[in-house]
Amino acid sequence: TFHNNKKFVRGHMGQFYIGDIVEEEKELKEIEKDFLRLKEDMIKKGYFRPNPLFFILSIIHVILIEAFGVFILYYFGVGWIPWIISAFVLSMAQLQAGWTQHDYGHRSVFNSTTLNRIFQDFTTTFLKGSMASWWNGRHFPHHSKPNDNDPDTPFPFPFTFMLGTKIPAEWGKNHWGRWIPFHRQHQYFFLTLPPFCLPVIFHVEQIHFAITKASWMDRFLVMTFIIRWYCLFAPFLGFWGGVKLYFFMRFIESHFFIWITQFPHISMEFDMEEYKDFPSSLVAATTSVTSNWFLDWLTGHLNHHIEHHFFPTMPRHNYPKVRGYVQEFCKKHDLKYSLKTMWSSCADIIRALKKSADIYQEAWEMSSIKQD
Repeated sequence: TFHNNKKFVRGHMGQFYIGDIVEEEKELKEIEKDFLRLKEDMIKKGYFRPNPLFFILSIIHVILIEAFGVFILYYFGVGWIPWIISAFVLSMAQLQAGWTQHDYGHRSVFNSTTLNRIFQDFTTTFLKGSMASWWNGRHFPHHSKPNDNDPDTPFPFPFTFMLGTKIPAEWGKNHWGRWIPFHRQHQYFFLTLPPFCLPVIFHVEQIHFAITKASWMDRFLVMTFIIRWYCLFAPFLGFWGGVKLYFFMRFIESHFFIWITQFPHISMEFDMEEYKDFPSSLVAATTSVTSNWFLDWLTGHLNHHIEHHFFPTMPRHNYPKVRGYVQEFCKKHDLKYSLKTMWSSCADIIRALKKSADIYQEAWEMSSIKQD
């Protein structure tokens, strides 16, 4: 999924050999063959060719947005109004830096894996203060099997939210998680994940990864972000003032990040063992959102999420162009292509959490009755 040079990858696959595929599963289903034909058609039509200007401007506009945030404090002073406005502008720069590093993480800009990684390190670490190795380890399993509760953890709060139908029913039946009010998860969601994901959980994971798994290069690059932030804001705000601005910026960014990254999957199906082919399982687990220039920019084209999972290495500026082809493919194979507005997709996150909470509560109560 994340390698353009298949020959290079196959040269390293021998060390992961665990056995042969059973004979009856070697033959691809018609929907899988059709999917491969669709991808070949997209390649022939040039939709896998990146537009260099788009990605150059993506990095430049992140730098310009951040520079504008610094300028606000420099020109208008450090009063609370320019301080809040600056934090909001800086959060938009960080959000867009996240979508930009996502492009390089998906190897959708260069044919060279090395060049993609170099630019991913620059955008992820120098511009954003995270680590590409950490992001890759979190994101790659998600694309291998979205909405499967084993390899894919959509929320960065494990055991704090119940998703789908199977796990809530099992946990409720066995009275697991009695110290967490899962039946209220659709309510405490607003007070936990959006405000605390990036200011708290993100940093806990970063520190743990830096200590246990990160390379010395990862640690060095993170330090360049810290030094850069200090040099930009300490002259205006002092050391602790720069720290306060940083965490308030992350607080704002966290709200945008959570809603944008969770709407494509949370309201869809989980643990889909009945789907035995890639396209069917992907469409069942994913929704796309209506498109316009602002939403495409704000979400980093993640509003074209079915297209993104169909073609992870396709440059994102081409997703609007291929939506019609994907919808036609889904119609041909009787797959429901889910397309929502941004507002309804965000509301569906809460509806899905409430549905799972009700299943958990009902299973708990029924189990208690049987025990009595």
